[in-house]
Amino acid sequence: MSAPPPTLRNDAPIAVSDADREVLAAIKIVVGPKGWLEAASDIDPFLHDQRGLYVGRTLAVVRPASTEEVAAVVSLCAAAKLPIVPQGGNTGLVVGSVPDSSGRSIVLSLARMNSIREIDPINATMTVDAGCVLASLQQAAADVGRLFPLSLGAEGSCMIGGNLSTNAGGVQVLRYGNARNLVLGLEVVLPDGRIWNGLRGLRKDNTGYDLKQLFMGAEGTLGIITGAVLRLFPQPRAVVTVFAAVPKLPDVMELLGEAQAATGEAVRGFELIPEIGVEFVTRHIQGTQRPLSTVSPWYLLMEFAGDDKLRGSVEAFLAGAFESGRIADATIAESEAQAKQLWRIRETLPEAQTREGGSIKHDVAVPISRIVELIQQGTERLQAWLPGVRPFPFGHIGDGNIHFNVSQPPGMDKADFIARWDDANKIIHDLTAELNGSFSAEHGIGRLKRAELVHYRSDVEIDLMRRVKAAIDPDGLMNPGIIL
Repeated sequence: MSAPPPTLRNDAPIAVSDADREVLAAIKIVVGPKGWLEAASDIDPFLHDQRGLYVGRTLAVVRPASTEEVAAVVSLCAAAKLPIVPQGGNTGLVVGSVPDSSGRSIVLSLARMNSIREIDPINATMTVDAGCVLASLQQAAADVGRLFPLSLGAEGSCMIGGNLSTNAGGVQVLRYGNARNLVLGLEVVLPDGRIWNGLRGLRKDNTGYDLKQLFMGAEGTLGIITGAVLRLFPQPRAVVTVFAAVPKLPDVMELLGEAQAATGEAVRGFELIPEIGVEFVTRHIQGTQRPLSTVSPWYLLMEFAGDDKLRGSVEAFLAGAFESGRIADATIAESEAQAKQLWRIRETLPEAQTREGGSIKHDVAVPISRIVELIQQGTERLQAWLPGVRPFPFGHIGDGNIHFNVSQPPGMDKADFIARWDDANKIIHDLTAELNGSFSAEHGIGRLKRAELVHYRSDVEIDLMRRVKAAIDPDGLMNPGIIL
């Protein structure tokens, strides 16, 4: 139901009307030479999605430098009924940030809007432009003794506007929540070019509808996020990273509860890694090695953050887990460098799987109490469907999100395997629905999962989404073809 769309390559010249030329000329004046890309080599990166599934076309790529410039561009496009594709770091995985193949839309990149407007350590907030790279915001918070906890694999290139537009997740959702939980206020350019300034750093504000929630997770279909007030947190005095071998899958969820009981709210990362993942990483990723001599069907990468007594609490938790037999072996990182080596195993799982051959990917979530059912039943159903297939479930098990990927059987033709994408999707997504879960936990809908949205969500939900879209963007100009 969500097989990757074919890579579209339409080399026919884009037909540009005289009216469009006038609008483009006006936009070029608004953004200036630095905000206008003309060379094909400069435009090309904005037309390809992160996974190489899709190639779009565009009339222009514009890079405004301020909210006012964004508003002026959107106003011109609205008057001319010219669609707009907002784009941040273009690191999404559901083909949601590139234009379609018609060549009728413009790409509006937020990359030049990369200023930190204000840091307020007392209010524990940071007001930022949408084009700020996530890693730079993490560092800026650290520089004033605060923590911005949103953390994901693409943090060195993804931008906060895109993170908020897709309600990004990452490895610390267990403790801090998704991106939408880290925002107190937004600034948004609406489809008609008006600017909504909701940049209020308030933790309590009951003045009507919470409008900011409409735009987070909307994937640019309701407006363009240009700024945000982000929540900051105290920097932990101690961080402890543990890699542990867990012989029995059901024990994983018991360990989560025991870890939380032993350390309070110190658990901020709780990642499941299968043996096949460690095998793939050490085979394909240079400079990696097994953290443990013990080979186990399952491993946990756990990260704790707390006070100076944290290490003792973690060691006491591990001692109890060893005694009960839930953990067979474990190592504690003795330095930041060692912790990064452990996290590198987790972060390179997708790359290692790709190097192993064809892979079909799923981003699903179920109630934490049903994680074991999901993995066990999903594995059984996949292996019954295609003998020799290699299930590859991993990820943020602490918040119920599993990337239930599937690797091709050894020796099978990659193209033949990928051709079965829909069948594998149906197996995992149907099971997820049976377990009262979601077929998209953190990657969003984009262009890739529109059919699933209609299939797995109720008519009432789809109708409400369409009504919201029609009310805010009646001409359908904002990121057309995405989500709905």
